[in-house]
Amino acid sequence: MKKAVQGILTLALLLLFASTVLAGGAAGLDAEESLKKLMDGNRRFVSETYDRGDIGPGRRAEISKGQRPFAVIVDCSDSRVVPEFIFDQGLGDLFVIRTAGNIVDDIAIGSVEYAVKHLGVRLVLVLGHDDCGAVKATVAGGKAEGHIDAILQAIRPAVAVAMQKPGNLLDNAIAQNVDMVINRLQSAQPILAQALQTGDVRIVGGVYHLKDGSVDWRLPLSLQQSLR
Repeated sequence: MKKAVQGILTLALLLLFASTVLAGGAAGLDAEESLKKLMDGNRRFVSETYDRGDIGPGRRAEISKGQRPFAVIVDCSDSRVVPEFIFDQGLGDLFVIRTAGNIVDDIAIGSVEYAVKHLGVRLVLVLGHDDCGAVKATVAGGKAEGHIDAILQAIRPAVAVAMQKPGNLLDNAIAQNVDMVINRLQSAQPILAQALQTGDVRIVGGVYHLKDGSVDWRLPLSLQQSLR
């Protein structure tokens, strides 16, 4: 009986994944093309020359058959940091995972893995933002109530590294937190680590500025050079 139930669950998952693939799988963009699309969208957002993305009935009908996002965004839960607006994208364009402080646990990593493995997404962006409340609370020290303290515990290693650097502690801690999340995703076995090794996916970072809407990109040197 137990084996029969497991078989049914496995079949259900396969059908779920198949429906996505039949709808077109990934958006057909490589990591560099996906990153350029995000950068172009952010420039439109900053300059208020919005494309607005496709959110009409035709698009809704299209994506009802399956999703084809071109990028994964690991983002902070802050209500002011909305990737679809920041990057001027439409329905179904982005696969967004939001947690306070843009930190990742096994469930968040599994969500990224799903997008890479089963949706064929080639770009993962870890997006922090200035004046992040979660990082600010961690810098202030002390213990938070309830499960909130788990967020601070996850960010504390980034703050410890930032304390050794010159400059603004909060800004450095926010950037370091982005870098540490990138490192955790890059080392996640087996799916993400293997995808990185084969060149099937790139994981990059960014820090969003609340006032002017711009993103400071944290990119590996190879991507910086190829985008020039």
